[in-house]
Amino acid sequence: MSVASLLAQIKNDSDIWLSPIHGINHWDRVMDNALMVGETNGADLKVIEYFAYLHDCCRFTDGHDSEHGPRAVAYAKNHRRIFELSDQQFKVLTAAVSGHTHAYPSGKAGHNPTLAACWDGDRLDLPRVEIIPDPNLLFSDWGKYAAIKYLNTNTKLGEL
Repeated sequence: MSVASLLAQIKNDSDIWLSPIHGINHWDRVMDNALMVGETNGADLKVIEYFAYLHDCCRFTDGHDSEHGPRAVAYAKNHRRIFELSDQQFKVLTAAVSGHTHAYPSGKAGHNPTLAACWDGDRLDLPRVEIIPDPNLLFSDWGKYAAIKYLNTNTKLGEL
């Protein structure tokens, strides 16, 4: 099993992957962003790959849906066999997914490089909904750099 298996399962179970806001295109950008952060901060890149496709897969709507993270964790637990992760990696993944909407850099979890990469990867894609990422709400040095660069020059992440 693999990330491709997870994506196939999600596509089988839901249509959220088709969403223009929280679907596959967003997930691909989260993957790219989070891998850029993870390569600079020592994150677990395998966890990042699963996070990118899992974090929004249980949304009911593109609007406010504060419980989508916990629902995605339940989904992951119900499909544990799909994840080629150790128990420790899976624990980090579920923490990343459950906390990705409400985590703040002042919290203890923000010191974990994998959580930081996952959460920054998602937040750095906020311009898709016309929200500028706030560097003060990012966790990694690279994420903060990217947000400040975007603020000052409108440079897209892929151009950094």
